[in-house]
Order: sequence, then structure tokens, then C-alpha cells
Amino acid sequence: MTLLVIRHAESVENADKYNGFYQDPRPYSGTAAHAISRTIVGLTPRGFRQAQWLAEVLPQLASSDLHVYTSTYRRAIDTAAIALPTLPDGWPRQTALLDEQHYGDATYMTKRELYDSYPALAEDRRRRKHIWTAPGGGESLAEGVLKRAAEFAALAQAELQESRTVVAFTHQTAAVALQSLLEARTLPEILAEERKGKMPNAAILHYELRDGRFTRTGTTIPPI
Repeated sequence: MTLLVIRHAESVENADKYNGFYQDPRPYSGTAAHAISRTIVGLTPRGFRQAQWLAEVLPQLASSDLHVYTSTYRRAIDTAAIALPTLPDGWPRQTALLDEQHYGDATYMTKRELYDSYPALAEDRRRRKHIWTAPGGGESLAEGVLKRAAEFAALAQAELQESRTVVAFTHQTAAVALQSLLEARTLPEILAEERKGKMPNAAILHYELRDGRFTRTGTTIPPI
């Protein structure tokens, strides 16, 4: 029984974040920035090709009996639609459990603007990123995202009693939280690896459910 955790394909934000999304000063409010991130940010042409590559690779990794979930963000939904275009009615299902970390009022702020606007939060953001809680209704990786990841892991385990494969289209921060939980490793350990090289867009983490526990069995990295 297999769980595949997939980071969405390359988005326009990934490709051009410092030229378009992170302006200093930011030209819109935190609420508007979060709405842009959730509903507007789609895939680049490269991201479209990555999603097509997923369509070729996933049949080799997943059984035909699969349950598919996406976050509620457009870039994850679009990736799934291209990668798995012939799913039966009712799939994929969107769940906020797989959403990107909510950065609240800090969404799309540059570090300079963030530190100037919220100096009391600067030290945690610099040195203890996993416990930093985004201002204005945001969440931390160690609490908010990790809690959602734990709920999704429990959901996936239950779903694997009915299907042979669960596929999750998600985001880098949620993938970090899932790695920490499923592999029984600390968030600082996973983040130290991420500083050396983030999980690529469209990369696939493979897990097998064995004796009630998930075991990492591999990673598939896109060639483009």
C-alpha cells in the first residue's frame, strides 16, 4: 500500500518570485496577497511539462486503484488535473490539510519589509523558522502545518484500507511536515536538508504502509 507525496509543478511564483511577487514595498495587503497565492498563481510552461511528465511516471508507481487529494491552491489542483486527467467522478478531492503554510499578513513580504514591520518576530524567522508564527492570522510550521499533516497522514492510512495507493499533490512546506511525521525525524533536521536543496517541483516522495507505519522507499525527481 503506497502513499505518494508530490510537490506541485513549477508555478509562475517559483519561476519569477523576486521580479513580480515580492516587491518592496509590497503593493497590496496581506489578505490580497494570500488570495493571489491561493487562486491566481498557476503553472509555467515548464510546470505544464513537468505535470505531463508526472502523467507518464505515475502509472508506473501507483496502482489503478488510487485515491487522489490536492491542496486548495490552484497550482496543486492544476498539476493534478494534467497528471491524472482520467480519474473517476469525485476525484481528486481538495483538502486544506495539504495547503501551503499560511503566511498571513506576511504573504509576499520581502525579508526587509517583514523584519521592519514585525521586529519582535525577526529572531524566530531568522534562526527558528519552524516555530515562527506568521503575523495576522498565519501559522507556524511546527504547529499549524504539522498538525494538518498529521491529520492527512491519518486520513491516508485510513484510505489505504480501501485503495492500494493514495496520491497527495501539495506544497514544499506541507511536504516538509509530512516528511517529519512519516519518517520520525525532527523539523530542524528536514529543514537543514532543505537549505542544501529544496524538494524540486513535481518531485515524488514514495512511502509504503507496513505494519501500521509509513516507510520511505524512494524519491522520483523530474528530468526537466
